[in-house]
Amino acid sequence: MADFDNATKSISNIEKEILQLKSEISDTRQGIGLEVNHPELKQLMEENTRLRHRLRILQTAMEKETRLNGGEDNAVAAMNSIIGQLQEIFTKAITKAYPGLTVPAVITISSASKFGDYQCNSAMQIVQQLKQHSVKSSPRDVALNLIAALPGTIDFIDKIEVAGAGYVNVFLSKAYGEKRIMDILKEGVAAPCQKSRRVIVDFSSPNVAKEMHVGHLRSTIIGDSICRFLEFMGHDVLRINHIGDWGTQFGMLIAHLQDRFPDFQSVSPPISDLQGFYKESKVRFDSDEAFKKRAYECVVKLQSGESNYLKAWNLICDVSRKEFQIIYNRLDVKLIERGESFYQSRMEQIVIELKKGGYLEEDDGRLIMWGEDRKGIPLTIVKSDGGFTYDTSDMAAIKQRLHEENAEWLIYVTDAGQATHFQTIFSCARRSNILDHSKHRVDHVGFGVVLGEDGKKFKTRSGDTVKLAKLLDEGLKRSMDKLIEKERNLVLTPEELQAAQESVAYGCIKYADLSHNRNNEYVFSFDKMLEDKGNTAVYLLYAYTRIRSIARNCGGDYANNMQKVIDSTVLQLKHEKEWKLAKVLLRFTDVMLLITKNLSLHYLCEFVYEVCTTFSEFYDSCYCIKKNAKGEIVEVYASRVLLCEATSRVLGKCFEILGLKPVHKI
Repeated sequence: MADFDNATKSISNIEKEILQLKSEISDTRQGIGLEVNHPELKQLMEENTRLRHRLRILQTAMEKETRLNGGEDNAVAAMNSIIGQLQEIFTKAITKAYPGLTVPAVITISSASKFGDYQCNSAMQIVQQLKQHSVKSSPRDVALNLIAALPGTIDFIDKIEVAGAGYVNVFLSKAYGEKRIMDILKEGVAAPCQKSRRVIVDFSSPNVAKEMHVGHLRSTIIGDSICRFLEFMGHDVLRINHIGDWGTQFGMLIAHLQDRFPDFQSVSPPISDLQGFYKESKVRFDSDEAFKKRAYECVVKLQSGESNYLKAWNLICDVSRKEFQIIYNRLDVKLIERGESFYQSRMEQIVIELKKGGYLEEDDGRLIMWGEDRKGIPLTIVKSDGGFTYDTSDMAAIKQRLHEENAEWLIYVTDAGQATHFQTIFSCARRSNILDHSKHRVDHVGFGVVLGEDGKKFKTRSGDTVKLAKLLDEGLKRSMDKLIEKERNLVLTPEELQAAQESVAYGCIKYADLSHNRNNEYVFSFDKMLEDKGNTAVYLLYAYTRIRSIARNCGGDYANNMQKVIDSTVLQLKHEKEWKLAKVLLRFTDVMLLITKNLSLHYLCEFVYEVCTTFSEFYDSCYCIKKNAKGEIVEVYASRVLLCEATSRVLGKCFEILGLKPVHKI
């Protein structure tokens, strides 16, 4: 966003310079001030050419930024963000103090309170550009000039100082902070203003007849949280489960079903272990040529739409679907199933269209398609035997989503190993005019693998892939052990204990995943997940429960009518720890805007952890309730209780986005 704003301002300044230079050149050619062929005229004309070149480059950059980031939409969003407002203010100051320079306004959060709350660190870059124009200046002098170029009063800033070698320290206004906290209490935790988009998120994607395993864990958890985030931001989100429900494996499954349960047409077969059923059919497929031949015949009959084979296929899919749904219910994940079979007729159509457009080339009997630059590996659109591939279905899917669903933003959540594949899909979609970057945004959200505590790919002791259902069961067992260790079973009802067990178990698994940078691998360790100290779900859930209990402990309107307290209280942040906590809460908008750009939820986890640790500092230093020697409440500090309420509301919204379910008692 800052690059976009800087480009816009720079273009405006350059256009002014060009107009001025044109005027001077015109005057000179008329003999005013200079004679034709004068050396200074030549210099001016060269400068004019150089500036025109710069203008073209910046216009191109601006157009690209507008396409990728929503243009004016982001400008509106930035107005709700402290960093966005500071970037705009300091960009204008740089332009005013140093017209013609293209230095971005670099805004950071200060590392210590003595350096203010935010810093503008652009002075050094300005000095470097001035040197290129043979102008000497020090970073401190530049910083002072920037301050002089700022507006006289800025409502959310208390003071601005220059420190060290040109750092501009910005101190927020406490009155502004108090107002923003009251906005949270009166209006709720609001998302930054952005234009609503139609977004399709493709995630989870297990295969029919196979159990979901740990390999599906990250896609499911990350994809669900991205959907929750986008829904909070006001987008129209379609959650797609692109399951593997078509292909050769169904031929062997149907053939095996016919042999094991010949009356399956009239009596529902008791297939409780579909994974075992799949393994049996695979053994026969690999060892029995006659069975393999029948399996291929079944595929042909299935794909030709014969009713008996479609019924067998539906039966197998239904068994899988029910097993998948059990996992999704446990994790509170909502999806709309749209498997590969959905795109069958569309695959036929996309092949016709790509042929007609001249995008397909023959290669050893296959029909392949290259991306825009013909680099890497081409897509195989039609196999040598005439069959389709994953490439075909992905091309059909991207067209269906953009042109039938009218999606404006597509997100694919898969492991990082598929990054090259999706780059090629996007490139081929652009080349064939299916994808238009001026209208559409596409993202591949990649992630690293899950490792065991030995640092190797997470597997069972026998070397098998870890089944997701068993992993969740183990989480429930471990969380109950933790709760019993803390003697929570002695104070909670059975219903409360079960709610706490599920909250901790599923919360710790989700949070351990989301709190790591998704691009990296991470080590799966229940022991670390269930620690009640550090950046873990257990610590955060306990902290949230404690914060929520403060108002209840106050009694009266604090426990029963918080809205009355909000309406009747003038919030004042007097103690330094109160003010520190409030300033952390105000960063929520900037965190949301950052995630919009990179779709990385670990930034939200870091924010949540900072809120909780800062709250702990506040709570240790600032009494919310004053009691006498008998333990009776003699005074309630209303502003502090309201700050607790605002903290709980911000945390509650963050937990909702992360898919965590806090409970009142834990």
